[in-house]
Amino acid sequence: MIWLLLTVFTPLAGALLLPLLPRVTVAGWLNLALCALSLVGALGLAIEVLLHGSLAGDSFRVDAFNVYLAVLTAFVGLTTAIFSRPYMYYVHSEEKRVSRNGMRLYHSMYQGFLFTMLLALTTDNLGILWVAVEGATLTTVLLVSLYRTPAAIEAAWKYFILCGVGIAQALFGTVALYFAAQHVLPPGANGLSWSTLYAIAPQLEPRVMVVAFVFLLVGYGTKVGLVPLHSWLPDAHSEGPTPMSAVLSGLLLNVALYAVVRMKMLTDAALVHSSSPQLAGHLLMGFGLLTFLVGAISLHRRRDIKRLFSYSSIEHMGLMTFGFGVGGPLATFAALLHMLVHSLTKSSIFISVGHATHIARTQRIERIRGLIRTQPAVGWSLLLGVVAIAGFPPFGIFTSEFLLLVATMQAWPWLTPLLVLGLLVALAGLFRAVQPMVFGAAPVGQYPVRANMLPVILQLAMVLILGIAIPGVLAHWLDQATQLISGRPLL
Repeated sequence: MIWLLLTVFTPLAGALLLPLLPRVTVAGWLNLALCALSLVGALGLAIEVLLHGSLAGDSFRVDAFNVYLAVLTAFVGLTTAIFSRPYMYYVHSEEKRVSRNGMRLYHSMYQGFLFTMLLALTTDNLGILWVAVEGATLTTVLLVSLYRTPAAIEAAWKYFILCGVGIAQALFGTVALYFAAQHVLPPGANGLSWSTLYAIAPQLEPRVMVVAFVFLLVGYGTKVGLVPLHSWLPDAHSEGPTPMSAVLSGLLLNVALYAVVRMKMLTDAALVHSSSPQLAGHLLMGFGLLTFLVGAISLHRRRDIKRLFSYSSIEHMGLMTFGFGVGGPLATFAALLHMLVHSLTKSSIFISVGHATHIARTQRIERIRGLIRTQPAVGWSLLLGVVAIAGFPPFGIFTSEFLLLVATMQAWPWLTPLLVLGLLVALAGLFRAVQPMVFGAAPVGQYPVRANMLPVILQLAMVLILGIAIPGVLAHWLDQATQLISGRPLL
């Protein structure tokens, strides 16, 4: 229990404490320390699950599925905070884009964001899950609008309205799920407990469960960035601070997809004896494939570097959603692995992008040139990040995409050409944009900046290791999560 409290409530304490600190520099260091404490708690939780299996209580549940996401969330939160401290201080002191009060708001909302994500992952109550995801929306809206430019305010309102509409659909789906449970559970039982619902899922009314899942998919799918409710994501990425883009792509999208998969598990069990037992999986496949293809095509002719990589996030979230829709041990294992390696890679890319935009003093792709000549560490890190995210071996994304292609060939062979085509289109779009940014002629007057490349080196090294050989402990975690989701282990 102590590890759970340390993991979840350390960021909450930070969100309440950081606005009270008088000095911005102290707030940055404290933000970093709190992220480290939360990671220690998450690792303690992981060890407990490894030794004792799932942990459950009145309002929380920690199992193999969510514990590795909790560790990932805390880890990416820490590495991004390492980058964030000097980056945001530069924005505050040199660029004058954020006031002292704005910096306090930034650090507070950063911790508030981590709190809502970790709460959503560890709660067993579907009502608290909805509240946590809505809380994440509110914290990130304030981060998107931090620069207070007209474009940032517009992006924040667009994000708030679209995700507000989406989360309202998720609320209706949660109410419908509770309605279905009340016809099965005895009086006084917790009809919003995921564990309770999963135990009685085969008894739930299939037609009500279909309605509930559709609304939940649309609602949480808006946060995932599924097409056609994805348009908030590029705007939020391009107008908000770069550290926010790193955690948004690396963490928030994962947590929203986690919620969808939890709901799919309930729906699959409820429909097992119906005429359409694979309906939830087919819906995920359809939305996922559409999102994947739209994201891949949208990578072409982008003019803003952060919008470019936001469409890459949409593409990869579509691929994960498709994998969970295909189902089965192999596709599920591949989707879980892809969640991990995508988060590590994409957050490292946004860190490189943050330094690149400081070097070029712009986010416009056509004006970012010669990074490898001006500052080789930034140029090489961006190039290697794109090589990894494009799925080149021996990086981990190649492994997860290869496993997903094999699973698709086994279950839906006629869809394999669409996946291969989408991957090739995405590859072309990424390298068409990145090659001149890295290798082009550096403009006159372009100088290096102070850059902390430790998070990038650490995360890309991890993605490389995962592409060569997955450690046994991690493979065991992923296999346990695969068994929980699909009903059968892979290994």
